Amino acid sequence: MEEVYYVYALISEKDNRIYVGFSSNLDKRLKEHNSGKTKSTKGYRPWKLIYNESIVGRQAAR
Repeated sequence: MEEVYYVYALISEKDNRIYVGFSSNLDKRLKEHNSGKTKSTKGYRPWKLIYNESIVGRQAAR
C-alpha cells in the first residue's frame, strides 16, 4: 500500500510569495518552513497554509 502525501501551497505573510510543495507529514513540514529550516523559504517567513490535498503515492504527488 502506498503512502499518502500532501500537496500544499503556502503564502508568505511577508511579501505574498507563493510556495508549492509536497510532504508525507504536512504539520511537520509547515513547522520546518516557519522555523527557517528550509533554505528556499527561510527569507520569506512567516508562511500560512492556503491549500492542501491528500494524494496516494509519491509519484502522483510530484
